[in-house]
Amino acid sequence: MKGSTILTSSGRYFDIMRPTVDMVVEIDIARGLANTCRFAGHTREFYSVAQHCVLVSKLVPREFALAGLLHDAAEAYVGDVVSPLKQYLPNFKTIEQRIERVIARKFGLSFPWPKDVKYADVRALRFERQHLMHPCGDWNLERYEAVEGELVPLLPNDAAQAWSYRFMELRGAR
Repeated sequence: MKGSTILTSSGRYFDIMRPTVDMVVEIDIARGLANTCRFAGHTREFYSVAQHCVLVSKLVPREFALAGLLHDAAEAYVGDVVSPLKQYLPNFKTIEQRIERVIARKFGLSFPWPKDVKYADVRALRFERQHLMHPCGDWNLERYEAVEGELVPLLPNDAAQAWSYRFMELRGAR
């Protein structure tokens, strides 16, 4: 295939410019997010977007847990572009949102993602920064409720499994 398609880990093609619900496959999301490091890799240890999504899914009310798990799922197909760069790539944001809409539709969710998911995403950011990054600079995150506990980064295969397990739990397959 050519053009705007990528070959996914399941052996399927995903068209980033013209995504459809039949192109969205859970194992591709799990694998893609598990192999993608948060913060452009600038963490003390590898920490995947998949593990981040599992965390967010546990920080929201149960009715938003699947949306929390899937809120960064588009990154399985387009990668994790750091927020400071995204503001200079308006076409990227459009493409990413198009993919997010298709993912939401595939799993019967509304888009844009609920505000509770965004709030949990920032709470997770505060927690991850505290445990994984150099402690300098002020990101103005203190107004967000702290997440208690330890953060133990998972290796990619374990993160993919954790994401898949959480997905099955939320979809009632467990």
